[in-house]
Amino acid sequence: MPEFDTVIKGGTVIDGLRTPRFKADIGIKDGRIASIGAVNTSDAARVLDAGGLIVAPGFVDLHTHYDSQVFWDPWCSISGWHGVTSVVIGNCGFGFAPVKPKDQDRAMLTMARNEAVPLATMQEGMPWDWETYPEFLQSLERTPKGVNLLSYLGLNPLLVYVMGIEEKGRAATDEEMDRMCQILEEAMEIGCCGFSTQLSGEGSVQRDYDGTPMITDVMPHDDVIKLARVLKKVGRGFIQGAGVSRELTEALCQASGRPVMSSLGVTTDQHGQPMDNYKEQMQWLEDTNQRGNRVFAQLITAEVGFEFTLEDWNLFDSSPHWRDITLGDVPTRIAKMSDPERRAALREEFDAGKGPIAGGGTEERVGGVNVWGVASMIVESVEKDDLRDCEGLTIAEVGERTGKHPIDAMLDLAVADDLQTTFVTPPRERSEGEMEAIKEVCNSSFALPGVSDGGAHTKFITLGAYTTEYLTKLVRDEGVMDLEQAHWRLSAYPALAAGFLDRGWIREGAPADIVVYDYENLALQPQEKAFDFPANEWRRVRKATGYRWTLVNGEVTFEEGECTGATPGKVLRHGSA
Repeated sequence: MPEFDTVIKGGTVIDGLRTPRFKADIGIKDGRIASIGAVNTSDAARVLDAGGLIVAPGFVDLHTHYDSQVFWDPWCSISGWHGVTSVVIGNCGFGFAPVKPKDQDRAMLTMARNEAVPLATMQEGMPWDWETYPEFLQSLERTPKGVNLLSYLGLNPLLVYVMGIEEKGRAATDEEMDRMCQILEEAMEIGCCGFSTQLSGEGSVQRDYDGTPMITDVMPHDDVIKLARVLKKVGRGFIQGAGVSRELTEALCQASGRPVMSSLGVTTDQHGQPMDNYKEQMQWLEDTNQRGNRVFAQLITAEVGFEFTLEDWNLFDSSPHWRDITLGDVPTRIAKMSDPERRAALREEFDAGKGPIAGGGTEERVGGVNVWGVASMIVESVEKDDLRDCEGLTIAEVGERTGKHPIDAMLDLAVADDLQTTFVTPPRERSEGEMEAIKEVCNSSFALPGVSDGGAHTKFITLGAYTTEYLTKLVRDEGVMDLEQAHWRLSAYPALAAGFLDRGWIREGAPADIVVYDYENLALQPQEKAFDFPANEWRRVRKATGYRWTLVNGEVTFEEGECTGATPGKVLRHGSA
């Protein structure tokens, strides 16, 4: 009987704990790291030759929306393709538990709108063999997984389950609040990691299926604080918030006694929305942590860009006029986009400098026509041959060529192409000053790289590749930090923030979540379409080369970029995983 199931031989180990790199063998037995040092390969059932390669802990992605995708894609790609071995689902207050059977369709419609997961895919791909949150975790346990999953309880499904949806914005009654606190406490007892919420107010850019704000967007802040007190009672867990003010973030820390996940970006968030001055954000992070509020900043490090068609685009929702014409199926959208009165309102908004920018926000907020405004959108591709002369032009150029206002130029083209025209945000080179700012925030004391939004906005962005982009563009090419620091931030630091007890690093006794890669030849591949979702739906994907092996709980899930079919992932119960 071999002493080890697998030996990773002769690699350069970066253990995720900021220990200086060293060469060693790693012996794995029963899913855990049994030995680090000189290991006799004759005692191994399988040997992976890691000579000349980096051996590092698998990456931990704290901000994903794989709540539905895991049921048809065990490896949670894009993330699984890029060395991620553990993900946290249920972010931004969204999710699918608890949900009453009669509200299942509504829950999927909500996710289709606010996180742009194809509705037909969810309808075909989700088993819906649960109602309560404990039943949801049991369903995840039964589902084959190629990554480990930790789960929040999203406040949106919780509020809908207990309070209904008819009166958004009202305070919970005492009875309703008691019930919600009870459900949250029960969820925490069986391994939920805390709760998440979106509190973006009436002007939210991530909206419900009917165009109204999410129920959490307009919930009273006092109710959020009451729920935070459950975490203090339980004594563990953490909170993730989108659109949460600094003042409320600190109040949630104080009410819960637990960490809160915030967001930090040099210029924009993951949706392209302008963010506050990053230096002010960093100073606040330092100050609030010194005051005893444990706040981590999930850092947007990937270059954000969008590819989309108006068939399913929802990230102009900061404009009520665009929100109106992008609600409904394709025939409904075409009819609205062809309506003269609606066109007039869109032109007026554009001419006033208040048009939307891709991802959220308006040109007015960023001070003039923005690189991601309507006029600067590029026509990447069209479906109909008689429209091909528009490919490669900006909307402003299409308007000049046709003698049309930019709004009419864009909508006439889209309607003529049955909403199949693909528009892209123009590429934007990072300036020297911006790179210096990125280096500064990457090295911030409380910054965790990520916000992949994995599983969301599947036809618009591919931020799930952030780990590869971080290691190649920022660490290797720009030298923002050394590899020891990078792997601590990609694995051990987010694991610590999420309360993991035993993973996120390479040391004896830890689960063998490991990535082995060729540092010099690690590279992102071009973005492409993949028709691999249920109901024959497509998504935008981006793969990588240079990853030799990815191991989850000791089993190889990817070899040379190819999936092995192994599903060794686990549901991580907070407080015991």
